[in-house]
Amino acid sequence: MTDLAMAATALGKRFGRRGGWALRDCAFRLPAGRVCAVVGPNGAGKSTLLSLAAGLLAPTEGTVTVLGTDPGSARARVGYVAQDKPLHPQLTIADTLRMGAHLNPGRWEATTAERIVSAGELDPMRKIRALSGGQRTRVALALALAKRPELLLLDEPMADLDPLARHELMGTLMSQAAQHGTTIVMSSHVVAELEDSCDHLLLVGGGRVRLAGEIDDLLAAHTRVSAMSESASPSESTSASTHTLPGLPDLSAHTVVESRVTGRQLTALIRPAGPLADSWHTSAPSLEELLLAYLRNPEAASLTPAAPETPSAPEPPATPEEALA
Repeated sequence: MTDLAMAATALGKRFGRRGGWALRDCAFRLPAGRVCAVVGPNGAGKSTLLSLAAGLLAPTEGTVTVLGTDPGSARARVGYVAQDKPLHPQLTIADTLRMGAHLNPGRWEATTAERIVSAGELDPMRKIRALSGGQRTRVALALALAKRPELLLLDEPMADLDPLARHELMGTLMSQAAQHGTTIVMSSHVVAELEDSCDHLLLVGGGRVRLAGEIDDLLAAHTRVSAMSESASPSESTSASTHTLPGLPDLSAHTVVESRVTGRQLTALIRPAGPLADSWHTSAPSLEELLLAYLRNPEAASLTPAAPETPSAPEPPATPEEALA
């Protein structure tokens, strides 16, 4: 098994010759065995990214690899649950599971599918069209997990589930990851749900991957700072470009994601480039604070393994005299 579950280089997708870019210049590496959260506002490109990884869409530019190969070749080892759970409405639940077994010979675990369906107290003879949104989600997850995928792609899987069902199915997903080493990539808007279950993050915004990496590493790379100025006049503003107050050390040497001035106090989320002055009070941000800061400030510099934070400038070409020296 490859060490990388997914990887992208300069990945882009445009719909139509004159359509806008749903994704552009995306680069990331997702190690195998992780539970990865894909986060971003509506229209950011999350569903497009998952569809590309599932092999349902072809990139307009760049590449995406899945389990060490192209998405089409990896399809038998990948499970995918789309946001609208497109099941056949005329089939019964039992027919749907039989179809899953037929399409996945040698990989199908009937007991897994039956356990997930029975936990929702669903009648196997009910037709898909008669199910609620949450019940359809349960059947779709049963299909995906019974396939025993090495990579499981889930597009807003818990959106239409009640809290009890969400907790139960999330436990099932975590058990799958722990027992079989399944890599799970899951888009969601529920930050608390992600913080409790995910260890890797992809933050997508404006069609680009803006944060990528282990959640603990990303949190450790950021610091919340605050300080009070005795010389500033009372004012209030919010801006990613407000980095200083009279009487306080300048933050321009650091990468400022977001800053806020309230009265005489400056508060900011930064990626420190070195030691901070003693006048700054520092604390660790929460995952929710980190995500919201980047979402509120789309111009903030990205942080991904494939995009170094401070790339070095290329050296100028040697002069003829230098080349002969």
